[in-house]
Amino acid sequence: MASLLNYYQDQLLEAGCDEAGRGCYAGPVFAAAVILPANFYHPLLNDSKKLSEKQRQELEPIIKASAIAWAIASQTAAEIDASNILKASIKCMHLALDQLKKRPKFITIDGNRFYPYKKIPHQTIIKGDGKYAHIAAASILAKTARDAYMEKVHLQYPKYGWDKNKGYGTAIHRAAIEKHGLCFEHRKSFKILPPQLIIL
Repeated sequence: MASLLNYYQDQLLEAGCDEAGRGCYAGPVFAAAVILPANFYHPLLNDSKKLSEKQRQELEPIIKASAIAWAIASQTAAEIDASNILKASIKCMHLALDQLKKRPKFITIDGNRFYPYKKIPHQTIIKGDGKYAHIAAASILAKTARDAYMEKVHLQYPKYGWDKNKGYGTAIHRAAIEKHGLCFEHRKSFKILPPQLIIL
């Protein structure tokens, strides 16, 4: 596995940001912001989507213990519906940055869209979670936090199989929506299927 770069630039304290759950049918979108030491290295660290659930869970406490600062934030399905998934994802990143115990002087973001944050310079990087360690770390923290949330709400709505699909539009999830309708955790603005019974 190729080593990740530790920062985009080396003059200013840099935070990496990423989100998880942007394409899901149900549940919140999560985002994390992470500032790692300049010499941080772990052989497993990579884009969260390229790691197994076990590997992500192994890395999560290592990232939290090693980071100079880290934070996680989320936006609910209702908050996503009230704006849109892009705005909610970026707001999530801003909320995570708000919570960092140390203020970064530069921000790198996975993807190609971001709104300026408190006049701090930033750079969007397509597939940045596979290129930069702090973005990869943020992707892992966002993903593990979101997965834990979906496993918890699965207990309330077991018919949708969120313990396995985590809210993504799998065949099993879609079939359950067709049979049972949408529930409180579903993103109504996604127009997943024709109008359904809403389960409160």
